[in-house]
Amino acid sequence: MPKGYWIVHVSVNDMENYPTYVAATQPAMEKYGAKFLVRGGDGKVREGQMRDRHVVIEFESYDRAVECYESEEYAPALALRKQYAETDLLIVTGAG
Repeated sequence: MPKGYWIVHVSVNDMENYPTYVAATQPAMEKYGAKFLVRGGDGKVREGQMRDRHVVIEFESYDRAVECYESEEYAPALALRKQYAETDLLIVTGAG
């Protein structure tokens, strides 16, 4: 079964409080077996627009990635993220 991924592009509006969101994700990330492949980091725009931060999170399956996003564990973190940042978040199926 192909793995599932969150591909996230973030523009942080409140850098002082954003770490609160990051900490709040921990219960969901642990429960759903998230593996961070990219978290922040430098980047260069080659096409389109770029946000401040980029995150790629791997899950054992697409269904598991969706379950995490829709979970009661992630809901409090999601509410915080919406306060502190503008985000594009995609959930995709991996190759293979």
